[in-house]
Amino acid sequence: MQHVKGTLIPIGGNEDKGFEDDEIHRLDYIEEGILAHVVEEAGGIDAKIIVIPTASSIPIEVGKNYLTAFATLGCKNVTVLDIRTQADSEKADFIQHIKTADCIMFSGGDQSKISKYIGGSAIHTVLLERYKNDAGFVIAGTSAGAMMMAEEMVSGGSAAKAFLKGAVKMRKGLALIPELIIDTHFIQRGRFGRISEAVAKFPSLIGFGLAEDTGMIIKNGNSCTVIGSGMVIVFDGKNLTHNNEKVLELGTPMTMTNLTVHVLSNGDQYDINKRQVTVLPIEAPFI
Repeated sequence: MQHVKGTLIPIGGNEDKGFEDDEIHRLDYIEEGILAHVVEEAGGIDAKIIVIPTASSIPIEVGKNYLTAFATLGCKNVTVLDIRTQADSEKADFIQHIKTADCIMFSGGDQSKISKYIGGSAIHTVLLERYKNDAGFVIAGTSAGAMMMAEEMVSGGSAAKAFLKGAVKMRKGLALIPELIIDTHFIQRGRFGRISEAVAKFPSLIGFGLAEDTGMIIKNGNSCTVIGSGMVIVFDGKNLTHNNEKVLELGTPMTMTNLTVHVLSNGDQYDINKRQVTVLPIEAPFI
């Protein structure tokens, strides 16, 4: 998407500590360092921040968790929009909140809920318009809230069946940055195979696999900087010389040759248009 003035901050998630299966015990809490970047990009602690926990199965608890987290950072103007239906995305007061916010923060959960309840709505239209036209406007999201930023959105799929056709399930996201496919919890849940298949399906797009407690600050729809403690794995299929995804039956092992992969960490930069990496100089401080 060209001529974008806003900022996207997709985050790889940090809510799953590896020992709690139910969501109530792994509330969406992003490390203070990442949230501090979100607040800074939004203009500081006086910014108007809107939290949207639509993806979560426990939106009340997750909303409260974000209110506490942002309050810890000194933020005074934080509101939770509990959008659970398509009708909620057409409410005049909700739309007004989106029109006047400095930052929108999407929680984790099930990204398909965001597509279902917000995709194609009045709120979706305002988000796209403000992201394109308003300098300083920030849309951040963790886990599901990051994955929904793509147009071709990963909606599920088995890491255990990695590199077999059918390991990834796709649907339409909110298309904030249609050049990318985004996956999260990437290292921790071994999702290399499913994003490889996603890139095989859409080789003109770039796959970003975000580790937990790791994010990207994306300026102008193009310039990406890695933040946080983990890695971003970039999958570029532009130079594929063999890709048999289209002709395979489901469950068949895939072949992809000359898939370009980059491993980026804190401070490294990526130019989407040029598909070019700039590594943080060894003497430079981390972000």
